Amino acid sequence: MLRIEELSVHYGVIRAVDRASLELPRGTLTALVGANGAGKSSLLWALVGGIPRSGGEVYLDDRPLPTSPHEVVRRRVALVPERRRLFGELSVGENLRMGGYLEPRESVRRQRQEEVFSLFPGLADRMKQQAGTLSGGEQQMLAIGRALMGGPRLLLLDEPTLGLAPLLAEQVLLTLGTLRDRGMTLLLAEQNASLALEVADEAAVMETGRLGPPRPARELAQDPAIRRAYLGEE
Repeated sequence: MLRIEELSVHYGVIRAVDRASLELPRGTLTALVGANGAGKSSLLWALVGGIPRSGGEVYLDDRPLPTSPHEVVRRRVALVPERRRLFGELSVGENLRMGGYLEPRESVRRQRQEEVFSLFPGLADRMKQQAGTLSGGEQQMLAIGRALMGGPRLLLLDEPTLGLAPLLAEQVLLTLGTLRDRGMTLLLAEQNASLALEVADEAAVMETGRLGPPRPARELAQDPAIRRAYLGEE
């Protein structure tokens, strides 16, 4: 579904992403594992046109993926950014409507909203509440729900468990597994390697801008070097 070929991102003379290549099969969840500053966020933002690509190509269903964020959304690719970036002064309902602004059919928007509520029932009771007054876990659920309102076929998530209590972090990642089981394709950048490797099909390690080859997540979780570097084992 998604094919990344030799993608590079620079900030001035600093190369944040160094010729990264990756393929995401349809209906799979792939995790990018790496420390803070490894280049995971830069890779995701380059895919959606949030920052310029300095080299390489990206294809979605064998067609070049545009570099304009607006056109990327039209191709039904959505990013849930780090720290949610909600419209804090708007209500929960208004944030959800913003996520579906490109869909002209009210019936489709209503259906998508019901699907969001099936994943996150608590949001249905807070439709008129200001997004900025929600708890951290509720804000993350709303950020994912807002992205889902666009009907994405490919969902990118940048550190979705950041700042969440362990139980909420697990709940969020289990929800991503549910979306994968429903046929969505997901790319997850996550520092919490232990949780990410539990839910992902495949995973790739990113270090100082370089992306390693994808491997089955369970296999990667048993790699002694990975366990020492990212799972806190001696």
